[in-house]
Amino acid sequence: MPVRRSAAALTAASAVLCVAAAPAATAAPTPSPSAALPAGLYGTKDPAYDGVWRQSLALLAQDAVKTVPAEQAVAWLAGQQCDNGGFASYRADVSRPCDAKTMLDTNATAAAVQALHALGGHRGAVDKGLGWLKSVQNEDGGWSYNPGMPSDANSTSVVIGAFAEAKARPGEVRSKSGKSPFDALVTFAVPCSDASGGGAFAYQPDKAGKLLANGDATAAAVLAGLGRGLVVSGTEPDGSPATCQAPAKATAEQSARNGAAYLAEALAKTGHLDSPPMPGATDPAPQPDFGNTADAVVALSAAGHGDKADTSVTWLAENSAAWAKEGARPRTRS
Repeated sequence: MPVRRSAAALTAASAVLCVAAAPAATAAPTPSPSAALPAGLYGTKDPAYDGVWRQSLALLAQDAVKTVPAEQAVAWLAGQQCDNGGFASYRADVSRPCDAKTMLDTNATAAAVQALHALGGHRGAVDKGLGWLKSVQNEDGGWSYNPGMPSDANSTSVVIGAFAEAKARPGEVRSKSGKSPFDALVTFAVPCSDASGGGAFAYQPDKAGKLLANGDATAAAVLAGLGRGLVVSGTEPDGSPATCQAPAKATAEQSARNGAAYLAEALAKTGHLDSPPMPGATDPAPQPDFGNTADAVVALSAAGHGDKADTSVTWLAENSAAWAKEGARPRTRS
């Protein structure tokens, strides 16, 4: 399944992870080591699976700290958009029009919409992007990574964020069957009664229909359930306890707050989230997950529980330099 790439650069920890490295008022793209990579693209890694996503995060991060991005970098992102409004993960040759074989990506499109909206002056591109996202909404109200597949929590969440940031009322974006994105989102919430993952969100149900807690999906869904995009700022402390609540009818907001409670408890153990070892790894122990930890910091901040992420911010500051230098993790499929 697709794994969402980190939104870490957009958090209170962003200065630790990448943004603070820009010393001037205008940030130029990182020089690419290969002539095959286009001018204007941030990063030096193969952009095949994450070019638009990482460019969008880089631009959002700069905007969040009032750094003016290079015009070339903005133009590169805008130029990736297809005529129908959607974005692929990466188009190496934008002189060739998109066609039925172009693998369009809801996550890339939603991130690009948020970046172009934040920068201003791209309303036409933003509206076209939102229009394409609406056209590929699933009947349950949610979205899949690539159109035509079952909805997942991560894709549904980032698309909700795109509509929310563009002031397009995501709750009013209805499928043909009348379902809203929030209707889909709550179906991925793990019940509070689940001993191992109550309050969390699953990426999708497993083959048996069971919802398994997923830190990545939970962080994304917390933002979406609170009607927030990838950038979080100006949040106020929430004096309510971070505990999982099970009302008679679950709402997206309550489910999001349950997700925040799950993340707060998970981070309290070590200050960070873990990921399982990669296949074939010599060390079978779980490894610290820098990206998802930073995403959890964002989510807790959005929920008004930033104080419960203080230890994690300190841990990121002390341990994430090498990870940040490599850049946000690319999307993979398993």
